[in-house]
Amino acid sequence: MQLPLTDIAEKLQANNLFIATAESCTGGWVAQEITAIPGSSAWFDCGFVTYSNMSKQKMLGVSKDTLEQYGAVSAEVVTQMAMGALENSDAHISVATSGIAGPAGGSKDKPVGTVWFAWAEQGKSVRTKKYCFEGDRESVRKQAVSVALEGILQNLSD
Repeated sequence: MQLPLTDIAEKLQANNLFIATAESCTGGWVAQEITAIPGSSAWFDCGFVTYSNMSKQKMLGVSKDTLEQYGAVSAEVVTQMAMGALENSDAHISVATSGIAGPAGGSKDKPVGTVWFAWAEQGKSVRTKKYCFEGDRESVRKQAVSVALEGILQNLSD
């Protein structure tokens, strides 16, 4: 699958916008793809890799109560991650990912391959979406990166 990186770069730069990422299961892969583009410092502000719940709380302001009530892999947590990325950066838009890439760690309600996404933009409602990907750990993470980037482009086009 062709990643929409050039389109994202052009839209961000044309609108003088900066982006931040808040990643858990993708481990910084979204930020890596974005920063692979020469000149990305003109529109990429920063990335947060918050694998532990403690780092989600400390770095992004995710509520301990939200984590306890809904779990790290939830719409509520990725919403707070995306908003925290905006609040703790100079970015105008953000993307957040949290999921269970496997091979272990899944449950009946949240099987391996479950990934939640949130896309936030200053002054707008946060969009969230859940996907259940198939495949091994690498495949789940790769699919999650693609969805995160496609969602960024969709938000920029809306």
